[in-house]
Amino acid sequence: MEIMALSSSSSSSSFLPVSSFRRNSHSSRNFRRANSLPMAVRSCLFDESNLLLQAAKYTVDTYVENGMVVGLGSGRASGFAIQYLGRQLRSGAIKDITGIPTSVESATEAAKAGVPLDQFRDISKIDLAFDDADVVEQESLSAVIGRQQMHGGESIIEEKSILRAAGKLVLIVKPQQYQSAVDGSIPVLIKSINWLETAEEIDDLFLGDAEVWRRSSSLGFVGPTGGDYPIVTKEGYNVLDVIFTSPIQSLVEVADSLEDVVGVVEHGVISRIPCTAVIAAEDGLRIVDNTIKIEGSMV
Repeated sequence: MEIMALSSSSSSSSFLPVSSFRRNSHSSRNFRRANSLPMAVRSCLFDESNLLLQAAKYTVDTYVENGMVVGLGSGRASGFAIQYLGRQLRSGAIKDITGIPTSVESATEAAKAGVPLDQFRDISKIDLAFDDADVVEQESLSAVIGRQQMHGGESIIEEKSILRAAGKLVLIVKPQQYQSAVDGSIPVLIKSINWLETAEEIDDLFLGDAEVWRRSSSLGFVGPTGGDYPIVTKEGYNVLDVIFTSPIQSLVEVADSLEDVVGVVEHGVISRIPCTAVIAAEDGLRIVDNTIKIEGSMV
């Protein structure tokens, strides 16, 4: 693995008890206007945005070349990268780019930025893709996507298909998302029919290490089964959150185990893909590459 540092200038009894757990998407909040935040908080948010913006610019300047087909990721950093890519296209610094959006969010951002778009099904090759990740595993650069509440039109299936098809993948993350021991949730798409049996099998698979919740489309606390209105993806699947309460030894092994479960359609783990992580640290960008390691281990 190659590492570089750049200066900042450049409801079943089978479920485990979860009485104290509250996911963000299932809790009600009181929002305040941005300008009512304390000065220190506003400064922190500004600094974080600036760091992600620098990482996004670096990604576009370093990896995007004339004539490329580029997978456009979803999330805050990817949004900055799409905006910057649009500015570079308008200035003529980059030419002949075709964007393949991974979500409605990225398609909307690209349309506003003036990045030409095409459909994934109409493209035979994607040269490069960039994306946000919820967390990246340090050793392997395997990653997790899809932890956030889904909105209409978003699809883990489409997003992962685009990332897999790319000749190169760049993940833009914050330092706290680049972890030696990953925990927290992994989203799993399952068939809606007999979903409880699938959930119970996954629960048994990770017994003692993870809790299994069906994601709800409702606001408020609804419990492990997702209440009366579980999320149904546009493909017609339910979403389970497999919430690891202990550090995961290997995201690759978790992905392999999930794929062996009948009823599992897809999951939020990205693994075994040549990848570069661009980490937006306060002391400068860190660039971590697993391409050599992946190529050496592929069968």
